[in-house]
This record gives sequence, C-alpha cells and structure tokens, in this order.
Amino acid sequence: MKISKIANTTARRLFGLCQTDGRLDEGKLRAAMNGLVASKPRDYAAILGALQRLTRLEMERRKVTVESAAELDAPSRQRVVAGLAKQYGPDLEVGYLTNPALLGGLRIRVGNDVFDGSVKGRLDRFANSL
Repeated sequence: MKISKIANTTARRLFGLCQTDGRLDEGKLRAAMNGLVASKPRDYAAILGALQRLTRLEMERRKVTVESAAELDAPSRQRVVAGLAKQYGPDLEVGYLTNPALLGGLRIRVGNDVFDGSVKGRLDRFANSL
C-alpha cells in the first residue's frame, strides 16, 4: 500500500521524537501511538503503518547473528559482543550459529551489515578474483 508523502513525513517525525540518545524509547513510542489513535488525524492508519515499519526496521538493526565453524567458548563470545557493542551500542540481540561449511573464522551479520572473516569467504573472494 502506498502512503501519502505527508503521512510518511509525519511518521518519520514521530519516530524521531520517540528516540532518546539515538535509541528507540518504547515508552515514548507507545505514548505517541496512543495519542495518534486517540486524536485520529487525517490518514492516521497510514501513519501507524509507517511507524510500525520504521519500528520493525529499527528492531532488525539491533539483531546480530554470529556464525562460526566451531562452537565459541564464553570468553570469545564476550570479546565479540564487546566489539560489536562499541560500534553498534549496548542493546544488541545476539544469536550464535555453528556452520561447519565456514571452515574457520567468523561471519557476523548486524542488521544489513555483514562481516565475513571466514576461511570459506576468503576462498570465495580469491576464486572470484581469478
């Protein structure tokens, strides 16, 4: 469903107001949505839909998947999370997967960013360069 420019702009402004120190504040978001539903401005359903989409995208940015060839021990997991927390902030949802096809190293996905330090990734890049 295509929404109007005004509804999209309003949703982006509301989403910006719902952030505290660059992080989404759930209390502010809930209050903004309740206020929007109570006042029912023109095209409020489209504004709510756009707010939902922006919230979903923000939640996906906070999701991390760490793939390794072997199971990581606790100190290694803590180092990975500490490094990611420096770059992306402290409130990350981290999931770990074991993928023997990687042969070694790590592949880390944070939202849309992928860091591939695996042996398989290096071999694939080398094969593509030939």
